[in-house]
Amino acid sequence: MKFKPDEHLDWRLAAVVSTGEDEADTVKDEGLSGIEDEALYKACVSDGRVLITLDLDFANPLRFPPEPTAGVIVLRPQRPVIALIEATLRAALPALKSSDLRGALWIVEPGRIRVYDPDKDG
Repeated sequence: MKFKPDEHLDWRLAAVVSTGEDEADTVKDEGLSGIEDEALYKACVSDGRVLITLDLDFANPLRFPPEPTAGVIVLRPQRPVIALIEATLRAALPALKSSDLRGALWIVEPGRIRVYDPDKDG
């Protein structure tokens, strides 16, 4: 799987998802820091990368439809501190890596994952 952690995530979190055959290119690594949400969305679609973000704007499937994406993961830790963000991501990794994320929006909270998949939800 190819991931794109956005600029709101600490760069060290890229290593959390970059294991085995999976890879992560951060927004900062690609020189995309500061771009508008729409441009980031389009870059993820064209690169076939799963966006990992804290930005709640991406949780709106009307504004950012998940269907053309490799997947969108919105992390919702209890507080936006690195330790809690990392714990939330690590707890969800087994489910994320064993699922087909294409075309789906995943809202990941401590102890809970909500999936919006328009193809399956009808």
